[in-house]
Amino acid sequence: MTNSNKINTHQLILAGSSGALLTVSFPSIGLSWLAWVALVPLMISLRGKSLKNGFRLGLLTGGVHYLTLMYWLIHTLMTFGHLPFYLSVPILFLLVAYMALYLAVFAAAFAWTTDTQPVCFISAMPAVWVALEYFRSFFLSGFPWEFLGYSQYRQLTLIQAADLTGVYGISFVILSINVAGFLLWQYFSERQSSSAMQKRRSAAAGIAVSFLLVLYMLGYGQWRISSIDAQISKSPSSKIAIVQGNIDQAIKWDPAFQISTTEKYLALSKSAKQSSPDLIVWPETAAPFYFLYNAGPTEMVIKGVRETGTSFLIGSPSFIRQDDHHADFFNSAFLIDPNGNVTGKYDKVHLVPFGEYVPLQEWFPFIGKIVEEVGDFKSGQKGQTLIWGEFPLGIQICYEMIFPDLSREMARNRAAFLINMTNDAWYGKTSAPYQHFSMAVFRALENRRSLIRSANTGISGFIDPIGRIIASTPLFEEAVITRSLPVLKTESFYTRYGDVFALTCMAISILLFLRYAITNKNIFTKGGPLCLWKSNRRSRNSIKN
Repeated sequence: MTNSNKINTHQLILAGSSGALLTVSFPSIGLSWLAWVALVPLMISLRGKSLKNGFRLGLLTGGVHYLTLMYWLIHTLMTFGHLPFYLSVPILFLLVAYMALYLAVFAAAFAWTTDTQPVCFISAMPAVWVALEYFRSFFLSGFPWEFLGYSQYRQLTLIQAADLTGVYGISFVILSINVAGFLLWQYFSERQSSSAMQKRRSAAAGIAVSFLLVLYMLGYGQWRISSIDAQISKSPSSKIAIVQGNIDQAIKWDPAFQISTTEKYLALSKSAKQSSPDLIVWPETAAPFYFLYNAGPTEMVIKGVRETGTSFLIGSPSFIRQDDHHADFFNSAFLIDPNGNVTGKYDKVHLVPFGEYVPLQEWFPFIGKIVEEVGDFKSGQKGQTLIWGEFPLGIQICYEMIFPDLSREMARNRAAFLINMTNDAWYGKTSAPYQHFSMAVFRALENRRSLIRSANTGISGFIDPIGRIIASTPLFEEAVITRSLPVLKTESFYTRYGDVFALTCMAISILLFLRYAITNKNIFTKGGPLCLWKSNRRSRNSIKN
């Protein structure tokens, strides 16, 4: 290994700064413009590095980014999981290490292919990034928290193309600009070399491609906003109210507070009556009892619905008894008509590992759940909608909303509204509620549906089919807000065809790897993956001997 290939302190600082810049791009700080240059320092540090050292630098970037982005997990584990600090920190680091692996793989690929022609490079690297984001969305049940494109949730004109590509297309464009920034640095840092003119032309072509792509996205965005606004002006609408009860999670499930919690939500709901809503939406498990099973509080809710005189959508746990010794539990939403009749029930589909069920419990019986109020939950039916009058409703409970395919399935099943019922009290006053809310914007505009979000402690709000945040609530305050929302029946390209763009990026990434595996000598020589694998195997054998 040459000295130029070793990692020095300057390169460690560059890689670490990329991780910090990425985090600052997301809420709650939200300097979204930094996302467009955040990865340039990492890319500079990768210049001339082997695949192995590229992986290490990417791991550092990912570690800094996800540690500072998801620090709130410690609060959740300590406050509601009742884990001591010395156990909460290693769990956070374990999750961070897993998430950082994706950035490490990207960095290794970047280092390995950095001498590619810039025009190809500026499209190949974004494709690799998107492929890794897409893989993270489903691998090990998936954790698609704050993909790069989500940082732009307030840049309405730019993100309209999400109705074609999903959030992945926005990530692709941001990556292409980051690569363009790297090419600019490369040109100016090497402009005295004999091949400067050739590199200048190649870099200029690559940079032009990336900026043309941005211009296309902006042009498409302006046209799409105008066309969707025209549809909204001609569409029917419904008046929806959301209730934010601000119930302390520490007492929510205490039997002594169940009645007072229910009374509070009913009182807030009755205060919305003066705005004549067509539907009142409560958050996830706002009714902290088994609705339709616990007779007293159930009757209280039914009576309150009748007195309010409108439809309700409430969150409550439920169960189906299988026999005298076994029951299946569900995290559910109940639709109730103005007469107090239950007209539909949705059961949460994508459950939270270690929060609502314990994966591989038969092999690891000593591992328990963070939430101990009920037994392990079971999954409901994917894509199920609830019929409310003439409008189907697409319900998503808690972090189901961060999975694009769940919203898409409901939109394909003709959901007129997307409704996210959640309880973000778990996160406390951290940046997590802001991050969670930012992702909801994309579910609305991907499928061109109005989105209603009701959260126990916030952030609750309304988002229109263009992705505009019509109204939102502050954290940890009682709130009742009512808005009239358009009902669009249009079916976007993304709703109809799904993650075609992300799958294309994955296919491109596989083909790129195969191409380099066949034509690039680095795969068999120092720094290539096969060489590293063989070297590691020889090292293990020598240790054994």
